[in-house]
Formats: sequence, structure tokens, C-alpha cells
Amino acid sequence: MTEFNSKIKTIEWVDTYSKMIDQTVIPHEFKYVNITSGEEMFAAIKTMIVRGAPAIGIAGAHGVILFAQELAKKGLSREDFVAELLKKADYMATSRPTAVNLMWAVKKQKEVIRESQKDIAGIIEELKANAIKMENEDIAINKKIGDYGAEVVPKGATILTHCNAGALATVGYGTALGVVRSAFAKDNTVQVFADETRPRQQGARITTFELTMDGIPTTLITDGMCSYFMKKGMIDMVVVGADRIAANGDTANKIGTYTVAIAAKYHNIPFYIAAPLSTIDTSIASGDEIVIEERDREEVTHINGKIICAKEVNVINPGFDVTPHELITGIITEKGILRPDYKKAISDVFNIV
Repeated sequence: MTEFNSKIKTIEWVDTYSKMIDQTVIPHEFKYVNITSGEEMFAAIKTMIVRGAPAIGIAGAHGVILFAQELAKKGLSREDFVAELLKKADYMATSRPTAVNLMWAVKKQKEVIRESQKDIAGIIEELKANAIKMENEDIAINKKIGDYGAEVVPKGATILTHCNAGALATVGYGTALGVVRSAFAKDNTVQVFADETRPRQQGARITTFELTMDGIPTTLITDGMCSYFMKKGMIDMVVVGADRIAANGDTANKIGTYTVAIAAKYHNIPFYIAAPLSTIDTSIASGDEIVIEERDREEVTHINGKIICAKEVNVINPGFDVTPHELITGIITEKGILRPDYKKAISDVFNIV
């Protein structure tokens, strides 16, 4: 079995730049790109060179460092440097509106900026150290998520996934695919059915790429096929990632997740979310408050640069949908599996009175 995650990090800070895997070219090409400016990072997040909520969070943290390095060259006073950098950090957090990990990581960097007692060079070094700490913590958290999740995977299970919540959506190991990896390490009869995930095919392009490299048996299906295989008894459980989880457990994830959850409920199949606590946004009461990103129409009208429909057709392209908490069997986190009542479970894990 290929030790995929031990050799590859999706994103990492290297000296003065951010090094990341370009996920727009997988599986046709596997390459790293170096992001050297704040605007480059904003664009990398926006265009999904880096994607997946945890990885986007780290990218945002790196983006703040890049902006800091640029501002340091302008000869600003420390006070002006801090003021301008806080504005740049807020700007970086707008690169994608749904994934709360981005806002969380930028907030962590803003705390460093505000609390630092050092000069400009010292602030930059503290920002680097904080970002690298978040990178290392991400991998450790994902492995805990994987181990907790593996406890609820039946022997010989077929696990359905949607989109990609693997190593390439995080710094390494993955959330939903972390559960798969931990389960497979204990039982090599576990296998995966991967939804292709229109319109950007992250399941087809990225999930199958990761899992086949790891030697985990994987079957690719189209998004509309999950109910068929559920009815035939060929799917034992669903595990997906998350981009934002509300205080009541409502969960935003890649568009199509809600449909999978409805089908799973109808067929009495367990439906799990796998996500770090940083994905839970306790400031919003329900999924109704989650901002859903609207993406470019050409993601739907084109595949590999070629149009697949009438040029004049109207297109609506939300990047995410929200799965109501009633459809979720459990939320797998680094602190264990949260179960209904989610409002209470989330309050307890965050010690909210």
C-alpha cells in the first residue's frame, strides 16, 4: 500500500512562501505551486487551487503572512503596519464565504497581530510559527477524527463519500477519508463508493486519486446513483466532510450532500459528518444563517473546457447546500462523536453555558 499521507503535505509554509498542491490539475498532473503574495493566495483560494475547509483555513493563515511580508517592505510605522495588516487579514477572509475554517484561521492570526509585543519582523515570525503550529495540529486532529470514526465502521463496510474530505482537503490524512483510512488500517475489507460530485468532480478527480494511491478499494459512481445502490443494500454508511456546522448541528457541505442525506435517511443508512471542532460555528443558531457561495456558471456548462449544453441556458450554481441536523447520525470530531441533541452536545464540547 502506498504511504500517501506520510510523504505528501497538501499545504505548508516554507521560509518566505506557501507551498501547495495544485488541485485543479489532478488527476492529470500532480504538482506543487509556490504562492508568494497575498493576492496570489486570495486567487488560489478563490479558484480552488487549494480547496477543502481545513486546507483553506491554513491557506488563509499563510495569506496573512504573505501580506505581512509585503507591508514590511513599505517602511510603515509599527502602528500603521498593524492597522493595515488587520485590514488585509479581513480581506483574505472574504476569498470564500462558506468555509468557516478560513475565518477561524484568519482570526487566529489576527489574535497574534493584536497581542504581539514585538517589532514588525517579530510579528511576522510569530505569524509563521502560529501557521506552522496550525498545520501540525491539523494532521493530529484528523488522525483523532479518523480513529473515533473507525469505531462506528462495521466490518467489511462499504462507505459512501461525497466530494473530497481527504488528505487533499486538509494538511494531511483527511476528515471523512481519515475515517476511511483508520477503518481500513484495522480492516482491509472496507471499501468506498465515491460520488463524482458535480460540477467540479472532486469525488472523481481527487477522492479516487487519493484512495487508489493508498490501495483502498474504490468504486466511482455518478451523483444520481446513490439511492440505487442504497436500495440494493450495497452501501452500509455515509461519511462526508463539512465546511460549516451551525450550533444546532445543521451542516453545510458540497452541493449534493443534502440529497445523499435524504436518501440515507429513507434507507435507514447511518449518515456521519467528519469535521474538526474549528468547523463548528457556534455564533450561528442554524443552517439558515450560513452564507452559500454562488460560483461561476461555466463550472456547470463546461467540462474540460468544452461546453456541454446550449450556450443560452440559464445556470444557477450554488457551491454548497445545508443538511438539516435531523438527518445526521453523528458528527465525528477530534473530541469524539457528537450525537443528538446537537445543540446540547455542541454546547457541552465548547463549554458554553
